Amino acid sequence: MSSLLGRLGGAAAARPWRTLLGWLLLLAAVFGLSAAFGGEPHDNYRVPGTRSTAGSDLLAERFPEMSGASARVIVHDLHGERLPAGVLDELRTRLTQVRGAATVAPPALSAQGDTALLAVSYRIPVTEFKGSEGLDALRDAAGPARQAGLQVEFGGQVPENFSAPDGTAEIIGVVAALVILVVALGTVVSAGLPLLVAIAGLGLGTALTTLLAAVTDISATAPTVATMVGLGVGIDYALLLVSRHVEGLRKGLTKEQAAAEATATAGSSVVVAGSTVLVSLFGLRLAGLSTYSSFGYATFAVVGAVMLASLTLVPALCSLAGPRLLRRAERSNPARAEAEGPTRTERWARLIGRRPLAGALASLVVLLALAAPMLGMRTWPQDAGSQSATSTTRKAYDLVADAYGPGANGPLLVAVDLHKVQAAELPAIADRLRADQGVAAVAPPILNQAGDAAVVSVQPRTGPQDRHTAQLLQRMRADLLPAGAEVTGVVAVFSDISDRLSARLWVVVPFVVALSLVLLTLLFRAPVLALKAAAMNLLSVAAAYGVTTAVFQSETGARLLGLPHSVPVSSWVPILMFTVLFGLSMDYEVFLLARVREDWLVTRDARGSVVRGLSATGRVITSAAAIMVAVFTGFAIDPDITVKMMGVGMAAAVLVDATVVRLVLVPATMTLLGRANWWLPAWLDRLLPELKVEHGTEPVKAPAEPERIPV
Repeated sequence: MSSLLGRLGGAAAARPWRTLLGWLLLLAAVFGLSAAFGGEPHDNYRVPGTRSTAGSDLLAERFPEMSGASARVIVHDLHGERLPAGVLDELRTRLTQVRGAATVAPPALSAQGDTALLAVSYRIPVTEFKGSEGLDALRDAAGPARQAGLQVEFGGQVPENFSAPDGTAEIIGVVAALVILVVALGTVVSAGLPLLVAIAGLGLGTALTTLLAAVTDISATAPTVATMVGLGVGIDYALLLVSRHVEGLRKGLTKEQAAAEATATAGSSVVVAGSTVLVSLFGLRLAGLSTYSSFGYATFAVVGAVMLASLTLVPALCSLAGPRLLRRAERSNPARAEAEGPTRTERWARLIGRRPLAGALASLVVLLALAAPMLGMRTWPQDAGSQSATSTTRKAYDLVADAYGPGANGPLLVAVDLHKVQAAELPAIADRLRADQGVAAVAPPILNQAGDAAVVSVQPRTGPQDRHTAQLLQRMRADLLPAGAEVTGVVAVFSDISDRLSARLWVVVPFVVALSLVLLTLLFRAPVLALKAAAMNLLSVAAAYGVTTAVFQSETGARLLGLPHSVPVSSWVPILMFTVLFGLSMDYEVFLLARVREDWLVTRDARGSVVRGLSATGRVITSAAAIMVAVFTGFAIDPDITVKMMGVGMAAAVLVDATVVRLVLVPATMTLLGRANWWLPAWLDRLLPELKVEHGTEPVKAPAEPERIPV
């Protein structure tokens, strides 16, 4: 593999303008196709096999006007005066004319008469609306009411299914990354190059995601998460290649030779690291939700695109930049770089090597302390109550809670099959529901035209995120409803999603870990190192879970991030964070192990190879991690709660991974293991294919007996 990559890098460096032209043509073609045939992202929350889906299917079959999307239009008089009936009647008439509307319920006035709720039921699913189409139609219908001086806000599925990122998070991440790159690489040219490559790869990946949205469901949040991951890894991969290229220039290599060597060595690490990320993303398919799979599709496209950009654009741009990648002092005196003494990372590695057991134990204590809060993690997918206070969906949520009670934001719909339940039993069912302490109100049953299905709307006393609402749902299913009656609606669907994802987490984790173990063992021919890497990455992910739980489930942490109160961890986050973080953590492990293995194959010095490998990669890994932390922290300000949690959790994980894990735990454990790091059973050696990822070294069989290192 290294030889092939070396030839690729050398060819791109020898013909840089052809490479750039090829990329421009590729981007133009893909962007043209996405503009002509691309689709719009939207969420599909259908979960086959759940009880809420069974209720939804019953409504779709016999009560189509109650089975489509829904929206709520909330009208409020800012002065507390009673709303004029004429304005509300006109609004209702206009709402009946929006595309797909089946029924618009009469305005439900609050006790004071200053707030009205108009519920819109659609005959089409929410996935029929492209982009902001559904929300725009509601806003147009509410135009006269707003002109009358009334506050009009929108909630429900249709408005909440649309999100429009403003690009602030991306801008913050790019600016922070540029500053870190200038400090790490020393010149504006070398700093700007990784950014340019990452942006090119990100553009290609984004266009591919738009094309994917035309043929499959892509969540509205998926492109933002893919951008977050792609921007971070794209800069990291390009930084690794540029740093190795600069090393070659300092050794006196020509720009073509430096590009070939960098792509053969660092490029191999990029392929392995990127492949690990892509392999980890396959785990999202096991979650059993189409929306979840879409996160994997989008991120897969973006990460694959930035890998391609790194392996082809970096050598071409480095060739064009030439000696300008070096600091001015190094251009005039190349020997100056060789005269430097041991780096701080090298001195640190030697220190850990002298006290490996103490370092390993101390780092384990820190990681377990950070992970501890995850034992109290409570999950809920998300709703408007978790969104930014400036969004219309959040304003609608607050108006409804103030005027009608918190449970009005999450009514439970009971779909009754009258082939299995007698219509005469409906009043008794409603009475049983009203008698429950968790129920605030029960609407009269509504029958369909055929008289073979009914719907009963139940308003809980507590809000959608409250654990008491979930407990009410359990009681309704277990005790209060007969066979033939199923609870559906957004709250029931989200509750089933949360349960499904909690169960699937324990399927995804072993799958991702097993695939990563196979990949690392195959490439490094060191099963002990593969197991160690997997264990350390699990610790990093656990620490990220703990930090996310501590921040968002506490009032102080939530308010610092712009939320009005503490919130449960989004059910989307644990599996998504695990698959992405496990792959990203492997990036740094691969960067380090590839360099350590290069040294080991030449010197056979177990301890020295760790010190030299960590010294050679310490600066670039630290810079790469700082960039990722900056990028992910920028996304912590995103108004979408899932993106916000992902930003916080991933920033925490990368920070822990690049400090506690890579600077303490890795050198400590590798020193303790000694030659056992590279142990390979003879039978496995015969089975594994010979995939040479190092450049300029010949694979050497690891010795059978481990070196004993005094502690």
